[in-house]
Amino acid sequence: MRKRLTILSILFLAFAVSTTAYASNVDLGVSIGPEGPRSFYLGISNYYRVPEREVVVVHDRGIPRDEIPVAFFIATRAHVAPGVIVDLRLGGMSWWDISVRYGIGPEVYYIPTTVVVKRPPYGKAYGHYRKYPRDQWRTRVVLRDADIVNFVNLRYVSEHYDIPPERVIDRRTRGEKFYAIDREYDRQTKGKHRYAMDEGRHGKKDKREWKHDREQEKKKNKGKGGKSDKDWKRDSGKGHGKGKGVDD
Repeated sequence: MRKRLTILSILFLAFAVSTTAYASNVDLGVSIGPEGPRSFYLGISNYYRVPEREVVVVHDRGIPRDEIPVAFFIATRAHVAPGVIVDLRLGGMSWWDISVRYGIGPEVYYIPTTVVVKRPPYGKAYGHYRKYPRDQWRTRVVLRDADIVNFVNLRYVSEHYDIPPERVIDRRTRGEKFYAIDREYDRQTKGKHRYAMDEGRHGKKDKREWKHDREQEKKKNKGKGGKSDKDWKRDSGKGHGKGKGVDD
């Protein structure tokens, strides 16, 4: 009898420990393993200067992982709480319609490159930007939801980890998910300075630093064509646009 009680006690203890671990994992909304999205959530938290728990809550409310940065990007540009943007999204609005609602035009999403991007998932959107003069983007360029998700994540990864956007684009054209790309650069840049939103390549980073970076990238891509350094000075504007997006 005593032996049976001992076995039951051990089984109960094991069940309690496993249940606690599971509950803890669910509460965080992330996997603590090396393949989990924890580093992606933490990166978004640091980049947008918000608590990590707030990032998890946005995901728990039903925003897909790759779209989480979009909610925080629009909220920051619109000067509203992320929850406001999430409510609009879950209410059926496209990311483009939400952007238009807050006066965020296509030029805000544009990321200059040193090469001409033609392959998916970026090729079509960059084609629209090339087709019209910059002063016509507000009225002529309409982005799909997939385009907005790709551009916002491109900005986040390239700026936060100080990585040339062309490298991120190349990995995306090979089908890599953003959280996987983020995890890889997180590993590669351990111990290095991480930039928050508008502090890096597309924001307030020292002009001499990013000009040097662009020159180095141009040397690597010599003969492939691309944008000039002047574009880097103009990619942080705001504007208006009209149209609906299409979910990725």
